[in-house]
Amino acid sequence: MSSTPKALFFLAVLCFSSLSAFAENENPGLFMNYYKDSCPQAEDIIKEQVQLLYKRHKNTAFSWLRNIFHDCFVESCDASLLLDSTRRMLSEKETDRSFGMRNFRYIETIKEALERECPGVVSCSDILVLSARDGIVALGGPYIPLKTGRRDGRKSRADILEQHLPDHNESMSVVLERFANIGIDTSGVVALLGAHSVGRTHCVKLVHRLYPEVDPSLNPDHVEHMLYKCPDAIPDPKAVQYVRNDRGTPMKLDNNYYRNILDNKGLLIVDHQLVTDKRTKPFVKKMAKSQDYFFKEFGRAITILSENNPLTGTKGEIRKQCNLANKLH
Repeated sequence: MSSTPKALFFLAVLCFSSLSAFAENENPGLFMNYYKDSCPQAEDIIKEQVQLLYKRHKNTAFSWLRNIFHDCFVESCDASLLLDSTRRMLSEKETDRSFGMRNFRYIETIKEALERECPGVVSCSDILVLSARDGIVALGGPYIPLKTGRRDGRKSRADILEQHLPDHNESMSVVLERFANIGIDTSGVVALLGAHSVGRTHCVKLVHRLYPEVDPSLNPDHVEHMLYKCPDAIPDPKAVQYVRNDRGTPMKLDNNYYRNILDNKGLLIVDHQLVTDKRTKPFVKKMAKSQDYFFKEFGRAITILSENNPLTGTKGEIRKQCNLANKLH
């Protein structure tokens, strides 16, 4: 009789272990090579599509990089950014904070290639993250190993964007706090802003530093170029008026950005603040001296960003089309 309680205890432990294992399978989280069995070619297909698109449209790589920031920063890395507006829901793409973002249709190009190989398997959120990774490589940046297994959200987060996304005109304290909320420290913030090494800034975003008076902190030599590119105090948002973020290596993700801002050639207020704030300036100097250090910190920060509160397991869905939730497809 004495063995019965032991047997019952063992059975209880066994059942608990089975339930735990079941729960883990229900919500397995992210891990490397998530699609190795369900769609072995998935990451190669994304890489191939990113490379093909980059050859045809160089600015797609900037878009992939901006996508991961705008999507993953706002509560969850779940491709909510890609959803179109509906009668009941405003798209994140149509908010002021998404001004200048484009090339969303090419995410659909990648999705279609994956659907031909493995229908209904690869999420749009994983496409968004991996296209950013491969876009970074196309721009001469580091290869960053990233986990997969995300699932797609069903709703836009346009109504809470302002609560999460840091703005280029905010104080450095606010910027650092917003990044800290998702686990990115000061060196990571400085590294991620190094993405301003590529792409361009529309005049709408920087004319307040030129008109009615020129910001005295700007390098006078650079001001001449900025005024040439942005001749109107109130530029037309639809006009193609912009300044390259880095005139030296505009298509290359490198540490030239840090040398530029140390020389007072940063276009945005946040760029200027990086070199004047005592919390961030030491990291700016270190990254200006060492591209390896910049790449290491950039890769670490992108990894943290890509793993921000993802939907996994049975949460969310695998969208059939990246701009529409399945119930609307």
